[in-house]
Amino acid sequence: MAPRGHDTLADPVTSAWWRGGVIYQIYPLSFGDSNGDGYGDLPGIIEHLEYIALLGVDAIWISPFYKSPFHDLGYDVADHKVVDPRFGTLDDFDRLIARAKSFNLKIVLDMVWNHTSSEHAWFKESASSRDNPKADWFIWADARPDGTPPNNWMSIFGGSAWTWSVTRGQYYMSHFLKTQPQLNLRNEEVVQELLGIGRFWLDRGVDGLRFDALDWMFHDPEMRDNPACAISATELPIKPFQFQDHLYDCLHPDGQVFLGRIRRMLDEYPGSVSLGELSSQPGWLSRIGNYTSASQSRLHMAYTLGMMKRKFSAELFQTMIREQREVLGDGWICWSFANHDTARSISRWSASPGYRGTFARMLMLLLLSLKGSICLYQGEELGLTEADIAPEFRRDPYGLTFHPRFAGRDGSRTPVPWNADERHAGFSTANAPWLPIPDEHIGLSVNRQWSDPASLLTSWRETIGWRKLHPSLTLGEIELIETAAPILAFTRKCDEENLVLIFNMSEQIVTLPLTDFPAFKPLLDRAHTVELSETDIKLPPYGTLVGVLS
Repeated sequence: MAPRGHDTLADPVTSAWWRGGVIYQIYPLSFGDSNGDGYGDLPGIIEHLEYIALLGVDAIWISPFYKSPFHDLGYDVADHKVVDPRFGTLDDFDRLIARAKSFNLKIVLDMVWNHTSSEHAWFKESASSRDNPKADWFIWADARPDGTPPNNWMSIFGGSAWTWSVTRGQYYMSHFLKTQPQLNLRNEEVVQELLGIGRFWLDRGVDGLRFDALDWMFHDPEMRDNPACAISATELPIKPFQFQDHLYDCLHPDGQVFLGRIRRMLDEYPGSVSLGELSSQPGWLSRIGNYTSASQSRLHMAYTLGMMKRKFSAELFQTMIREQREVLGDGWICWSFANHDTARSISRWSASPGYRGTFARMLMLLLLSLKGSICLYQGEELGLTEADIAPEFRRDPYGLTFHPRFAGRDGSRTPVPWNADERHAGFSTANAPWLPIPDEHIGLSVNRQWSDPASLLTSWRETIGWRKLHPSLTLGEIELIETAAPILAFTRKCDEENLVLIFNMSEQIVTLPLTDFPAFKPLLDRAHTVELSETDIKLPPYGTLVGVLS
């Protein structure tokens, strides 16, 4: 008998909801504040679940709400089975599950298994001596003879990856903040504890688990120094981390074995799924293939930060579509253009202010047309831009370390504007929310867009529904049509239909000869009035066109 909240799938390929499904990411600190303390919480999510359901998405992914000192705003977990009081209670979570099920929404929870908070009971015990029961639960190493750290590895968030413990007389490792010590995932007791955490939440009825920072789970056991990488003399890196070629501190093959352990645990819960996060380290698309290999029984799907950190161009997506066909094998990608760790896509990919609306619609259609699953970040459907947060209001430790060359992640984490006519746009009744809401977001609020047939929000609702009506878009194959930049064109094919999608990825008008698209019949144009003649297609700036090939 399957555990509570899960159903056995009749066909793992065609009936699995996540294949081609749309997942909506919630960053709970900024979604809805139910008690007026300025922080979003679980009851605030419950209040807005109907909105998410009416968008037409299949699932929600909720970023961490576990007990935490909030040095990294929840990604430093002090107890994986306890809801932090600022988010509510475990009873609130159970109500959230029940309410989501009533809307037929799946729930995916964030699992932070690389590290814990330094305030976690496990680490406190591990740090107390060299011979306690949890002494080997974290990555510890002796100093070099001269007292310096064991190797030259650097933290992504700044400085050495090693911190000295006076009590143990050793260094412990952390890839991020010094208050996020790295777990020893080669310790079987640690693995069993983590798998037990996964089962704890699956037993409560969640439908899937999202795994943070997969590439950083395992490192070289010999702890060899990373070599230096080539650095431009004219543009020095922002972070010391960027001076190294990261051969030994991440991407160890043992990580793929661990993913198999996760998959076997999930297989105990038929219908549950896994979503992995990959870094921007080179080779990320082929790693998605390895990490999600169906034949190797690893994760179900994964997305990458790598694409989000590349310059926007037709060539970028042409390359990715070619490589997707070549290197993914039987793996499965989840496409994501934005999340809580990156600047908002409209601003990051730098459309001119006068074209942001059309650019946002083009990105929407592109994201919903690619082969794979889709992850939509809260506010993306509203067209929110990256917020410029004044220094005195910034909260992100990553940004505070590298300011002013790096603004940090606060700009994509500002509260959702629900109602332009209410205080703090309906997010909170507090004197001030934990991050300010930019004035330019107020006019993009949900209540201003919901009933407007011309709004971006309406386009998202309609296009998600349109995607579900076309099997070629959810499970069909993808094939690039070779065109010169700035045009991106590809087909989505299945037995029932053959769609062609054309995107002008520039702020220039582009004319294409219809002879490039034989037997072409226009099907959908949600964003622009595309001019068609007997011989040509004229695409306006960021214009899009969908048609059927007979």
